[in-house]
Amino acid sequence: MRLGLRRMILGAAGTICLCLLGIVFVRGQAPAQGGAAQKPILSDQAFKNIQVLKGIPVDEFMETMGFFAASTGMNCTDCHTDESGGDWSKYADDTPLKQKARMMVVMVQGLNRGSFGGKRMVTCWTCHRGTTTPRVIPDLSVQYSALWDAEPDEIVPRTGGATADQILGKYIQALGGAQRVSNLTSFTGKGTWEGYDTGFEKIPVDIYAKAPDQRTTIVHQRDGDDVRTFDGRAGWLAAPQRPLPLIELTGGNLDGAKLEADLSFPVRIQQALTDWGVDMAMIDDKQVPVLQGRLTKGGLPIKLYFDPASGLLLRMVRYSNTAIGTVPTQVDYSDYRDVSGVKMPFHWVETWTDGRSTIDLSELRANVPIDAARFAKPAPAKPISP
Repeated sequence: MRLGLRRMILGAAGTICLCLLGIVFVRGQAPAQGGAAQKPILSDQAFKNIQVLKGIPVDEFMETMGFFAASTGMNCTDCHTDESGGDWSKYADDTPLKQKARMMVVMVQGLNRGSFGGKRMVTCWTCHRGTTTPRVIPDLSVQYSALWDAEPDEIVPRTGGATADQILGKYIQALGGAQRVSNLTSFTGKGTWEGYDTGFEKIPVDIYAKAPDQRTTIVHQRDGDDVRTFDGRAGWLAAPQRPLPLIELTGGNLDGAKLEADLSFPVRIQQALTDWGVDMAMIDDKQVPVLQGRLTKGGLPIKLYFDPASGLLLRMVRYSNTAIGTVPTQVDYSDYRDVSGVKMPFHWVETWTDGRSTIDLSELRANVPIDAARFAKPAPAKPISP
C-alpha cells in the first residue's frame, strides 16, 4: 500500500483508533456523574487487556493510540484484526503486532530511564517517522538536499524585532480595537463540520461561547451529537463514536480546551499566557512572527502565528503529553469577517494525530444570551459499534 493511501486510511480510522495494545470497553461502566473534583476514569478501569499503559486517564490513553498511529503510519485494523472494525470486543484480542508494540513501549521507557534520567528523549517517532519499519541506512538524498530546518519544539527567543506586546497589540487592533474586542461577551455560531470522522460529508455544527472562558461545540453526527464542552474549570467529550460515552479531559487536553475558550475572547490572551518568547516561522513559504507562551509556569508551550501584514491570527499549535510522547494539535484560522465590529474567523482547520476537521461557519452572532446549561457537563452519548 502506498504511504499516502495508508495515511488517508489512518485518518479515517483514527477517530476510533485504539491501536496496538488491545482493549475492549467494559460494558455498563460509564463515567460517574460527580463533580469536577472527581478523579477521572483510568485506562485499566475502562478497558480490558491493558498490560503496559495502566493508570493513565482515558483521554491520554486515546491520544497515546494516536501517537502510535502517527509514528508508524498504520491504522487500527493493521494492528488489531479486521473483525475489530465492527466489534469493540475484538480490540481485546492479542496479535503479534500488539505484542511487539508492548515490547517497544518497555524498550523506549528503559532507554529514557537508563540513558536520559527519565526525561522523554526517545519515542516511537524517533525511529519510525511515519513508517512501519524504521530505516537504518543513511539516505544520501536527504543528506545533500537543501532542506528548511524544522521548527524546534521549543522557541528560542530572538533579540531585536517586534516584542510580544507589540505583536499582540497589533492583533487586537486588527480585530477591531481593544474597546470593541472587550465588549464581546458571548457569541453563537452555525455552520458545517467535515473530516475523517464524517467521511468528508458536511454536517451541521453549533458553537456557543461565553466570556471569560466557557465554550461548547456540538457536531450533529448521524449517530448522535458529538459534544465538546469546557465550563471554565472542567472539560468533557461525549461522542457516540468513542469507546466510552463520556470522557473527562485531563492534562494537556484540558489546557487545550481552556486555551480555545480563551482565544474566543482574545483580549484576555496576554494575561492568560505567561513566559512569552518571540521568533519567526514559515507558513506557506512566508515568514510570519510566532509567539510562544504557556498556560502555567513550566507547562507545555503554546504557539500563536500571526499574519505579518494584517496582524490577524493564522495558526495556533498546542501540545499534550501522552504515556509515550508529546503530541501536537494545530488549528488554522482564515476568512475573517466583521461581526458587530469585531473580526472573527469563519473558517477553521483542526489537525491532530488521529484526524483533521474543517469548520465553515455561515453565521456568527455576537453578544447574545446563552443558557448556562449549554456549558454544563454533557450527558453520556449512546455508544455505537466502531
